[in-house]
Amino acid sequence: MQVTFVATIAVGAPIVALLSVPVDLPSWGARVEFAIRVGAVIWIITALSVFLYAKRQQK
Repeated sequence: MQVTFVATIAVGAPIVALLSVPVDLPSWGARVEFAIRVGAVIWIITALSVFLYAKRQQK
């Protein structure tokens, strides 16, 4: 779980920042909502990737 958290922060933060550049985010609420929506997708992808990697390494 710690690997998932660190990988999500290390990879996800720059992705969220880059994806937010072309989007109009006029308020802090809009920025938070955008970060949560994009971050959730990144978290799921990272978690599934780490899970599948760990499962494959156990065999």
